[in-house]
Amino acid sequence: MRWSTEPSVVALGGGHGLAASLIALRGVTTDLTAVVTVADNGGSSGRLRDEFGVLPPGDLRMALAALCGDDRWGQTWARVLQHRFASEGEMHGHSMGNLLIVTLWDLLHDHVDGLEWVAGLLGARGRVLPMALTPLDITAEVRGAGDDPDEVATVRGQVEVATTAGEVLSVALEPRDAKACPQAVDAVSEADWVVLGPGSWYSSVIPHLLVADLRDALCRTPAKVVVSMNLEPHLDETRGYDLADHLDVLLRHAPDLPVHTVLVDPSAVHDGDRLAATVAAAGARLETTDLAADQPGVHDPQKLGAAYARLFEAN
Repeated sequence: MRWSTEPSVVALGGGHGLAASLIALRGVTTDLTAVVTVADNGGSSGRLRDEFGVLPPGDLRMALAALCGDDRWGQTWARVLQHRFASEGEMHGHSMGNLLIVTLWDLLHDHVDGLEWVAGLLGARGRVLPMALTPLDITAEVRGAGDDPDEVATVRGQVEVATTAGEVLSVALEPRDAKACPQAVDAVSEADWVVLGPGSWYSSVIPHLLVADLRDALCRTPAKVVVSMNLEPHLDETRGYDLADHLDVLLRHAPDLPVHTVLVDPSAVHDGDRLAATVAAAGARLETTDLAADQPGVHDPQKLGAAYARLFEAN
């Protein structure tokens, strides 16, 4: 039984989108859990994954950095985690945070324990969990990735899917029978609120719905599910999508997902009638409010946090 009056919130995603949500949410509640995609195959994460057989640490690192406090200690450690080496040798491109995380995994032989120790060192204002305990690969059926605009081909790898020149039709994970992190399933099952997005739709958000145990927990949770929409379509994987398309494809991968609220910035709405109809068909409510920072395509953490706070308090 929980005695805290603060809402228990689980945020799912990866990369910069999840980081934006976590920076906003850590000002709203201390009962916060991030569940992070583990399919990255590029850069420092991909190299460490290949060399040591561990989960790709990059998105986990970004989530931990986002949960660091605003004081000197927190912001110093956030910069340490995000520091990337530049050299002429093998260390070039590696992130200090990735190396720290992999070091603790190597010492403790446990992904979750290692992340807990890093969070404790940072004084992180929340918990970070992987969505699965084995590295995953994203595959996508893509139309027009090659010379023939009508040809459908399979594209493999998170980086390749996120940057494909073709139209993504569907995504899957390998191995298809991967088990969810048990602590992530428990967190979703016990939450008051679950937040999906913002972020790269096919490579950061939808993968959570492709792990059977986690998808089942999301569809059965008594929590209220918030879908936090992007401010603009991804230049590659969701090129040309409007907000209704984003919601459609999300529910195509999890038709039973009980969406409570769809959170959008008015500048991202191009067909309000279609969006309203799609949200209503999903049995959800549409919440439109100013979320944008001055930088195009970027959420303002204070505005996003205020929107979450209003939503949680009103429900």
